[in-house]
Amino acid sequence: MIRNYTPLNRVPRLQQYRGVFYLLIAVLFIGSVNGANQLHIGGIFPIAGKGGWQGGQACMPAAKLALQDVNENPDLLPGFNLTLHSNDSECEPGLGASVMYNLLYNAPQKLMLLAGCSTVCTTVAEAAKMWNLVVLCYGASSPALSDRSRFPTLFRTHPSATVHNPTRIKLMQKFGWSRVAILQQAEEVFISTVEDLETRCKDAGIEIVTRQSFLSDPTDAVRNLRRQDARIIVGLFYVVAARRVLCEMFKQQLYGRAYVWFFIGWYEDNWYEVNLKNENISCTKEQMKMAAEGHLTTEALMWNQNNQKTISGMSSEDFRKRLNAALIAEGYDIDHNRYPEGYQEAPLAYDAVWSVALAFNKTMQRLSAQNSGKNLKDFTYTDKETANAIYAAMNSTQFLGVSGVVAFSSQGDRIALTQIEQMIDGQYYKLGYYDTQADNLTWFNKEKWDGEKVPQDRTIVRRVLRTVSLPLFICMSTISSFGILVAIALIVFNIWHRHRRVIQSSHPVCNTIMLFGVIICLVSVILLGIDGQFIDADNYPKVCQARAWILSTGFTLAYGAMFSKVWRVHRFTTKTKTDPKKKVEPWKLYTMVTGLLTVDLVILLTWQMQDPLQRRLETFPLEDPISSNDDVKIRPELEHCESHNNSVWLGVIYGFKGLILVFGLFLAYETRSIKVKQINDSRYVGMSIYNVVVLCLITAPVAMVIASQQDASFAFVALAVIFCCFLSMLLIFVPKVIEVLRHPKDKVESKFSNDTGISKEDEERYQKLISENDDLQKLIAQKEDKIRLLKQRLTERESKNPAQPFNESLNGNTVGGVQFNRSSSVALAQK
Repeated sequence: MIRNYTPLNRVPRLQQYRGVFYLLIAVLFIGSVNGANQLHIGGIFPIAGKGGWQGGQACMPAAKLALQDVNENPDLLPGFNLTLHSNDSECEPGLGASVMYNLLYNAPQKLMLLAGCSTVCTTVAEAAKMWNLVVLCYGASSPALSDRSRFPTLFRTHPSATVHNPTRIKLMQKFGWSRVAILQQAEEVFISTVEDLETRCKDAGIEIVTRQSFLSDPTDAVRNLRRQDARIIVGLFYVVAARRVLCEMFKQQLYGRAYVWFFIGWYEDNWYEVNLKNENISCTKEQMKMAAEGHLTTEALMWNQNNQKTISGMSSEDFRKRLNAALIAEGYDIDHNRYPEGYQEAPLAYDAVWSVALAFNKTMQRLSAQNSGKNLKDFTYTDKETANAIYAAMNSTQFLGVSGVVAFSSQGDRIALTQIEQMIDGQYYKLGYYDTQADNLTWFNKEKWDGEKVPQDRTIVRRVLRTVSLPLFICMSTISSFGILVAIALIVFNIWHRHRRVIQSSHPVCNTIMLFGVIICLVSVILLGIDGQFIDADNYPKVCQARAWILSTGFTLAYGAMFSKVWRVHRFTTKTKTDPKKKVEPWKLYTMVTGLLTVDLVILLTWQMQDPLQRRLETFPLEDPISSNDDVKIRPELEHCESHNNSVWLGVIYGFKGLILVFGLFLAYETRSIKVKQINDSRYVGMSIYNVVVLCLITAPVAMVIASQQDASFAFVALAVIFCCFLSMLLIFVPKVIEVLRHPKDKVESKFSNDTGISKEDEERYQKLISENDDLQKLIAQKEDKIRLLKQRLTERESKNPAQPFNESLNGNTVGGVQFNRSSSVALAQK
């Protein structure tokens, strides 16, 4: 097919067409003087209209050339000339019906009707059956015309518009497009085409994301395509509407590397840059060209692609030269690629006349062979038998014409190949051919895409799983592993030195239970960081269950061991009748830990059996990739462990743990200054409980708030668990380790640290001794005053009677009821 032509404003008017036509008719009538009879057919050509398809501008001259060649062929219609009577329908169905009635009711009798433009053909073909007339359409592509029950006498050399749909489906499958949109003009030909396309798309598994239609203004329809994120768009409209659509495409930025448009292939090559001012198109030629770049077209082959002789003796190139000469004679500037509308369909009109001639020739032969005395020229509109003979002859017609092989299907449709083209740098390039019947696609691999990649049929949404940062996971796992090694070392230390008084008085088994709980809690830190980057979705629920069990039981063992110690200290110091020397029985400590663990296991087991944890994905708004040339959006997703009644189960767990935490905080506060030798590390245990309670009360709500931030959530929870574990081990075991290192032998351990104190009874006895000492001090002071007075009196007496010293007379005597001597005074002072 030759492209690169531009429609010209029609220089010849309707009167000029008719003048040439009447001149041709006159020549034909002059030729009939030699005794040849005339076979008359009617022609309806759309020429001077302002809307729709005005292909009669080129198709009518092509039909004249066909009449000339048919009448000059001695093997066709011997003794007869084929005569065409025609008029302009302007592609208006009402005017077309008027032209048809004029042709039928004005002599001479017509044997067949030729028509163009789908809307006119629909009207003519639906009515022609009433006159037993066969209608041959050279320029009608409406799929509705394939309905044999509605149009029983219709044939057409123009393939149905539905012939494009299998080609479109084939291209979509070739390029991997499974999501398309449709933009159509509200005309019957396009409505029926879209219905057929929808059916084929459904069968092929292709989604039609939206179907937009418009009457004359496509603005809103094109805007809706953008809202629906349409990328592959099939456009079905006449060329005038196509220019409006193209301009709106530019305004809405629906062109370029992300979009592919399918247009109808029978537009003229430079359709997007002509008549812009006349049609009030607000875009420039450069903008129209920019928007049209890269679009695909599908069209039935209307020009024979092989340079071989056809039934007329011409090749398609010979016909082109003759047609161009005829168009130049009518005033078209063909030399500058200014072609009239319908130039592409001209071979169809040429072959339509040949189809009529061949059908009439075959009918004449059949009527002659039947010896019925009937003749084709005697046909009347009530002669159904002759009409059936013409129909049968037309139905069996097959020949090689300038438009290719001419043959008709059972629906009267033209059987033809389709051609695929793409606009590249402002020019149409053939990409391949598709044979619908053989399902054979011939592809030349000449397509060119902006960006060197096939456009996508949608914005590709890549689901990206948000996972914990690998360096963060490694860091926390390393710290946790180190903590596990420390806890194991402390277990060994605790067991190895269990006979030492400093270890024995702190209940080593209880300490070992606490260390096992610490190990389990640190293991849970590693589990908290295991997500989709390490395991698949099927195994993720198992990790969820393991997290819940390990973290909960580890907390119960570690905190429960400390809680039981504080509880026993509180009970020991608050009982009124407690033997100070009575030891704390270890089984009571273990029983409390076992009870807490049992409650934990019951809750966890019930949770897992009734409503197990599952993998739930939290999705986030679309994000742009950091660097990508593709039309890609990122859909972040985050894994969560949740069950159907997740809030209920968390409430039960948090309620139980919270109650134990608050009660433990209360006990630690109550026993903050109590020291008992039966549990020598009670103060440090209380400090550990403070630490655990505070961190848990902070961590739980904050972790729920930042749950959507995987790194922050993991780091916060992991650090809280690690800090609790390390601080508890530091407070409880470091003093013991230091004491053992300082005093390798057990003899000096009676002076162990500040935490080895006195009982409550010792405290009371101590306070009583202090009170007695104060009383004795006061008594001594009183005695000293009396002694001073006595000495003063003796001094006075000695001055009067110096014969006997007072001190000697006083020694061993009783003064004021008190036995006095020097040694007893000194002893009393010392006391």
